[in-house]
Amino acid sequence: MQPLSAEAVQTAVDRALQEDIGSGDATTLATVPSDSVSAASMVARQKMVVCGLPLAEAAFRSLAAELKITPGVADGDPIEAGRELLRIEGPTRAILTGERTALNFIQRLSGVATLTANYVDAIAGTTTQILDTRKTTPGWRLLEKYAVACGGGRNHRFGLHDLIMIKDNHLAALRDQPPSAIAAAVARARAAYPDLRVEVEADTLEQVAQAADSGADIILLDNMPPEILTEAVKIIAGRAETEASGGITLDTIRAVAETGVDFISVGALTHSAKAVDIGLDFLS
Repeated sequence: MQPLSAEAVQTAVDRALQEDIGSGDATTLATVPSDSVSAASMVARQKMVVCGLPLAEAAFRSLAAELKITPGVADGDPIEAGRELLRIEGPTRAILTGERTALNFIQRLSGVATLTANYVDAIAGTTTQILDTRKTTPGWRLLEKYAVACGGGRNHRFGLHDLIMIKDNHLAALRDQPPSAIAAAVARARAAYPDLRVEVEADTLEQVAQAADSGADIILLDNMPPEILTEAVKIIAGRAETEASGGITLDTIRAVAETGVDFISVGALTHSAKAVDIGLDFLS
């Protein structure tokens, strides 16, 4: 798990604070004296995998550099309900104004990390790894993929630039090319971007064989039941890495992993993760 850069953290925090505060936190400015100081505790209210602490800390520090912030856990830690994540002490106005932004980051990202950990746990003991996808919140891809890594998953491509992914619509556009659309697509990809790995989506066993014969690095086995996945793995016979994808849930993922595929990609990790329950309580 590579940590988020300080620049990436601050850029995300600055954008979020500007969105939330605008011209000023009217309620806090009107009701809380400028010299007031307080202490608050950010506490997990459910079992979770932690993610987003650097963003939460940066949100508070951006509002008052003198705040004393003491983390009780680290990103990637699995914790039980009741565990303190952060203790914040200092200017009350900064704590109140930064509360929602800090919680938004850590609740959302911990939700992604927690769901990822559930998928990783579901296939424990197999050799298969869990991958994320590009189905991320616009503007949050780096953060959500970081959260997947915190949960024990592995990042797939970050964008359209770092891996060639030949999908069904690409193949449809080349359907008349000899000797096959897949062979033509792989050859063109190798010629245009020789330094990039090439992945081919296959919907049928015939396409699986064509992709393996064409020298694809990875073959995406799309929406195949376990018995067909098993046949696909046999056809490929180690000539390419294998990735299963398409509607795979926590209830079905174990059977998919047991077919011997190298990876299982799950869009739900980022597009359907539920925010976890975390509270910020002022201490007496």
